[in-house]
Amino acid sequence: MMTGPVVITGAGSGIGRALALVYAESGRPLLLLGRRQQPLEVTAEQARSRGAVVRAISVDVSQIQALDQIAQDFSEAFGKISIVIANAGISHGTLALEREDRPVFAEIITTNLLGMDNTCTAFLPYLARDGRIAGIASVAGFRGLPGAAAYSASKAGVMAYLESLRLELKKRGTKVCCIAPGYIATPMTAGNPYPMPWLMDPEKAARKIRRAIDRGQAWLVIPWQMALVGMILRHLPIAVYDRLFVQVAGKARKTEPEQMVNDVRSSSDSPPKA
Repeated sequence: MMTGPVVITGAGSGIGRALALVYAESGRPLLLLGRRQQPLEVTAEQARSRGAVVRAISVDVSQIQALDQIAQDFSEAFGKISIVIANAGISHGTLALEREDRPVFAEIITTNLLGMDNTCTAFLPYLARDGRIAGIASVAGFRGLPGAAAYSASKAGVMAYLESLRLELKKRGTKVCCIAPGYIATPMTAGNPYPMPWLMDPEKAARKIRRAIDRGQAWLVIPWQMALVGMILRHLPIAVYDRLFVQVAGKARKTEPEQMVNDVRSSSDSPPKA
């Protein structure tokens, strides 16, 4: 079991907060990063109550220089890092016919995919050689979903990115874990306008994720039913897939008022209806 310092992005709510609490142990240094300071402080106080030594810093994962400095400062204070969990992500519906969705598309790719690389490359120089990197993907990355081109593309990219990183770091001794959640009961999924089968409690999800990371497991889909669904989706012929999914309702677009309320950069756990 890894016992050293842990870094978690998107730690202000959802899976990020739940992960912070399952890693919060007596004397363990935790670095909690997120876009908004107030939710981070809530997570930090809960983690401190469990004995962890916590730093909570507001930063956007698109801010490369800021991440680099934070990584250096944290390592100087607490030594080699054991685990980095790149969890920060956003989820909105996008439509190709809506030109105003262009900046939303770019924001999703920047946060979910480029932000993951920004995080990993910032902390890698300070990661123990036998350390762990975990990234949060999504079952929405298995196939392209209607009304979710940006989100599906970003999560498919995350899966490919983490696989490349796993191979790149193998000789170094660093384990890379790709986590692909289905529906998790977080603020990000709270406004979804469609049924969410096998909705999982975030604390239960976090415990399963920690076990996978501590074991150095390369791949995890939660809940297990979504692993079966994902395997089927990956192998469906195009004609069958198109017939099944062409009418599926996508996630709400950011331009809609109710979605603006749910604009939370916390955990990428909300694939459109599958």
